[in-house]
Amino acid sequence: MLSRMSSAPEFLCSCCGERHGTLPSGYGTLAPVHWREELADDPASLLTGEQCVIENQHFFLRARIILPVLDADHRFEWGVWVSVSRKNYYRAGAMWGNPDRAAEPPYFGWLATDLPIYDPPTVNLKTQFRTQAVGVRPTVELAPTDHPLSVEQRTGVTVARIQQIAEIFLHPELTIGA
Repeated sequence: MLSRMSSAPEFLCSCCGERHGTLPSGYGTLAPVHWREELADDPASLLTGEQCVIENQHFFLRARIILPVLDADHRFEWGVWVSVSRKNYYRAGAMWGNPDRAAEPPYFGWLATDLPIYDPPTVNLKTQFRTQAVGVRPTVELAPTDHPLSVEQRTGVTVARIQQIAEIFLHPELTIGA
């Protein structure tokens, strides 16, 4: 389930003709696509706001994919999860409160979030997980491919595209899979 982050003023929806609240500045997920609710009772599994372990075998970190907005002075962000190696997961944990963490080399990972507006699917896209200053959520750089999300990260999006994304989430019955 994606949650919404807001920034811009209300907008007129092209799907229903209604005025909706603020245009979102991003969407995020609370867990990697691999998480299942029954894992909450598993002592070998963990889900926090920033970290996830599944059965002591699969390791995930939360991050942001930042898309530049070409015709506005803000950015659009996807809050995502990245699957990383056990070694990199524990390294990120060890560096979590360290002011030097922003200088860490990137960690290779696989995108572990399904963003249903993209085709082909986003799960398992190659990524570089980049730590930031303490208190700032890490970022993700997608491998430069022709996947639409990777293209949008490199080339940017418009406010019209952000509105299109918002309309897809406001009216999934009309848009997703249509």
